[in-house]
Amino acid sequence: QVQLVESGGGLVQAGGSLRLSCAASGRTFSSYAMGWFRQAPGKEREFLAGISWTGNSKYYADSVKGRFTISRDNTKNTVFLQMNSLKPEDTAVYYCAASNSNAYYTARSFDSWGQGTQVTVSS
Repeated sequence: QVQLVESGGGLVQAGGSLRLSCAASGRTFSSYAMGWFRQAPGKEREFLAGISWTGNSKYYADSVKGRFTISRDNTKNTVFLQMNSLKPEDTAVYYCAASNSNAYYTARSFDSWGQGTQVTVSS
């Protein structure tokens, strides 16, 4: 099993940037894909980004492609989401997730979740 703790959320103006971090427990961090999701009030959970266990392959949803970057540091058991050019519609609770496989590209592979961190983008 894996425990995930997100950090780095907060309030930012439109056009600004935030960097989210997700600390994972355990020595098996390098063995599974990681991803980021978000959920805004009244909306369904959205799969934003995924990264393979090596970090060599990445997936981005169209809504964030070109603005967000997912990365990982396996030596520190940490995954990041760099968010640039933020828009008010990016306001949501952001969740880090882990997969038990290397299927980084599909939301269905993720089954372990962090507690979430709030991101609010003001206009």
